[in-house]
Order: sequence, then C-alpha cells, then structure tokens
Amino acid sequence: MKKVTQNSKPSFKVRRYTTEDSNDWNKFVAKSKNATFLFHRDFMDYHSDRFDDYSLLVFKEEKLVAIFPANRVDNIIYSHQGLTYGGLVIHEALKFQDVLESFKSILIFLNSNGFETLELKLIPPIYNSLPSDEINYFMFLLNAELLRRDVLSVIDLDDGINISKNRIEGYKRAKRHKLEIKEEREFNEFWNGILIPNLKLKHNANPVHSLNEITLLKQHFPNNIRQFNVYFNDNIVGGATIFETKKVAHAQYISANIDKNMLGSLDYLHFYLINEVFANKKYFDFGISNKNQGKNINEGLLFWKEGFGAKTITQDFYRVSTKNHFYLNNIML
Repeated sequence: MKKVTQNSKPSFKVRRYTTEDSNDWNKFVAKSKNATFLFHRDFMDYHSDRFDDYSLLVFKEEKLVAIFPANRVDNIIYSHQGLTYGGLVIHEALKFQDVLESFKSILIFLNSNGFETLELKLIPPIYNSLPSDEINYFMFLLNAELLRRDVLSVIDLDDGINISKNRIEGYKRAKRHKLEIKEEREFNEFWNGILIPNLKLKHNANPVHSLNEITLLKQHFPNNIRQFNVYFNDNIVGGATIFETKKVAHAQYISANIDKNMLGSLDYLHFYLINEVFANKKYFDFGISNKNQGKNINEGLLFWKEGFGAKTITQDFYRVSTKNHFYLNNIML
C-alpha cells in the first residue's frame, strides 16, 4: 500500500467565517479550552462596522477543531483588533500535534490568499480553562517578531490578599464618609458622570465602548458584564465595570471623581469587589498600566494596583510572516 504523506492529502482545511456559521462558532466557543465570552459573535459583532472581519474556521476532516477571530487591514491579518486578546481558539480535546497542524494550515491559507503578515495578540494564560501555551511555542519556531509586551496586574485569590497600609487607610476613610456601593443595571451615571469626563480631561479620549455599545453588550451578556458604582450623599463618585469570565474578574473600566483620594472611593470599592463579590474567582485582573505601546508604565497606577497585592503577568503581541509556515514542518520526530 502506498504511504500517504502529509502533503498529498491534507486533513486540515481552513475557510472564512460567514454569518451562517454563527451558531456553530458560538457552540465551539463554549467548548474550547481558551475562550471567553469576548469570542462570542454577539460580542464580536457589536463593532462589525469598524472592522473588516476575516475570522477563520479550521476543520480536521469535517470536524471543527479551532477558530481564529480576526480582521484584515490591507494585506495584514490581525487576531481581532476589537478584542482585548485573541489568537487560535482550540477545542478542549485537541492534542498538540493537531493544534500545530491547525495553526500551520491557517498560515498556509493566509499566504495563499495574499496576506504576507499576521499580527497576534495572545490570550493571557489566566483566562484559559486548561493549559494552552501552544501558540507561544509556535512563535519561537516561526521566528516571530515580538512587537509589544504589556504588564497586567493580577491577584491570585487562592493565595490570599496582602493589602498595603495605604489601601487600608483609603478603605477606612471611605467608611468614615459612609460611602455606599451599588451594583447597577444601567451605565449612564458612570459613563456620563465619571468615565467620559475623566478620559477627556486626562487623555483627550473616549471609552473603547460607547454608552449604547456597553448597554447592548450588557443585554447580551447580563451575567458577564457588571457595573458597580460608589455613592457619597447619593451622588456618584466612582465606579468600575467588570468583565466576568469563568476564572477571572477583569476590571475593564475603573474611574472616580477628583475626590477619590480624600474619600477613598476606589479603595473601598475594590475591597468590596475582591473580598466579597468575586472572592470565589481564581484571579482578579486590574488590567494593564502600560503606555506608549508597552514601553512605559504609569507608575502611580501600578502602585495603586500593587497596593491590593496584585502581581505581574505579561501579554505578548507578535508579528509573523505567513510564508514561514514551513518552519512548522517536521517538528514531530
């Protein structure tokens, strides 16, 4: 019998996502080992007008084994720029060699369709439900260029919380001022009263999500997107928007008015979130403190996060030449 080589009849096939695939896509996200609700099409498609979607599906024979949320700009493919993290989303039962073939098939597909470059924004490992560092290894094999490395401040809640004297003092000030914390279903008070004015004043910027967008996302994901406001004499003085996933509570937005230090509003709020609301999570993720494409760090912001016992993990961004797919040949001995 003639031996069938890997190149004679590839068992892995890649094709572009279409809207007809949405149900299969979403079912796959629910079964993958490294996905969160951000990869659900109801989340990805809220800003579909801003991005030229080029998401991919990978099949082994006829079975869907991986998906790749992505968009295109000219001849560059990005692991979706509208998401905080991305990359290859893998079925929980997929073994290493199949992950290798899946990613190689994506590079071959992109290269054959005229895309010279792939830029990847990797998923921080705390968001994986199972170990899933295959892509990190592939970046090494492919001679990928490290474009950026961000610093995330994360509390491992299983190891206990070591809170600094400064944060405790802030908490006590808030108690003396009788601040009140409420979980709200609406975002308008925080967006219009705190978040937008602060971003305009400090950075001349707007939130990534408009008020209408975050409201729509809340409707789609009521258990994953949660808003907590802090009030002083019935007036909002601060708040935080939390994106909740299986293992992680991520502070997507944190902001307070100019009295935050005097009142201790953000210290008080995060004591409550960490010790009560999300105490059953594995991690509390304050997010990044980086500026200038990862080259600098906001020292005061990092100091505040570390005051709650947060430690550093990193998120990597890579550039890969799609023509380098051959480097993934003959890896297995």
